[in-house]
Amino acid sequence: QVQLVESGGGLVQAGGSLRLSCAASGRTFSGYAMGWFRQAPGKEREFVAGIRWSGGSTRFAEFVKGRFSISRDYAKNTVFLQMNSLKPEDTAVYYCAAAEGGTVSSWFLDYDYWGQGTQVTVSS
Repeated sequence: QVQLVESGGGLVQAGGSLRLSCAASGRTFSGYAMGWFRQAPGKEREFVAGIRWSGGSTRFAEFVKGRFSISRDYAKNTVFLQMNSLKPEDTAVYYCAAAEGGTVSSWFLDYDYWGQGTQVTVSS
């Protein structure tokens, strides 16, 4: 049974940083792609960043390029989203997701497993 558990959210002032973690368990993820999505109240879920477990290729939404980075730790089976220079518009629930197909897609329906989400609030 695949389980994804996010942590690291919280309240931060604009310009600050947070690091989100996604601990994955239940199977070997070497062929998977891992993605971070976010959803603000009244808005659709949107792609933030993604990474392939094997090879480590990454993809980012335009609105986070240069501010966010994504990485993975094989030993800990954990994916990280480092968020710098945070803005109030980054406020949302952030979700970790896993795609069996291994493609880092920006389309949420391409992902098979989801975490419960972690709240990120950026104050102005």
